[in-house]
Amino acid sequence: MYKSDKKLLILDADGTTIDAFSAIEAAFSHHGLVIGDETRFQKRHKLLKYMGGLKEFPSIIRKNLRKNSRAQLIDTLTGIYRQEARLYDGIADLIRELIAAPDITVGIVTRNVTIEPLETLRQLFLRHDIDIAELDFLVHIPLKETKTAQFRATREQFGVNPARAFICGDEHKDFMAAVSTGMHPFMVSYGFECHDRLTTKFEIPHELISRSSAELCCRIRHALDLGVLAQAPYQNSSRLMAPNIQ
Repeated sequence: MYKSDKKLLILDADGTTIDAFSAIEAAFSHHGLVIGDETRFQKRHKLLKYMGGLKEFPSIIRKNLRKNSRAQLIDTLTGIYRQEARLYDGIADLIRELIAAPDITVGIVTRNVTIEPLETLRQLFLRHDIDIAELDFLVHIPLKETKTAQFRATREQFGVNPARAFICGDEHKDFMAAVSTGMHPFMVSYGFECHDRLTTKFEIPHELISRSSAELCCRIRHALDLGVLAQAPYQNSSRLMAPNIQ
């Protein structure tokens, strides 16, 4: 039925592999704006997505953005992404392993809002010793489009069985796009949406959610049969977070 026996992994960029919060915080600070701590930032989970609009910004930021220009803010953010932004801990090593694995097709689908986003990601990943040309695909889609169609198109392009296909994401829409295309979602709660929002509002099973990049890397290695480096055996986050009851 399928032309490939490989596994497929589709990575998200902002909030899953890239520490977007720190980059956005630095960009806003450069313009004299404060976005608040990460917990409040996650409650305004579409903040980055709305740099083309203003409805989810606090009133003080809306007022100042009209003065400073959103275009200038995005220009600043682009420079920070290219020169300073970092991947979450452990992600660079994981991506290099995925690229080297002969039985895995791996790439990125992103809605990154920086100027010339593919060039931005090229520079960012190169600073982490990753050549994005070695990925099997790198796709940028507009903010107004959902990822569902692109997930399906990517899986069909490589002829991968949906049961052998996986996505990584930090927003409930990533989860819905994965489920809609028959793929397994690796969700994280350290990006644009917090654990409580994912599990309570959108009823995403906590067993699918990693609370840290280290846990995400462990889950992926275990599921994709990658060689496990010096690390603890896989455990899900519910066990990791369980109280020690005597």
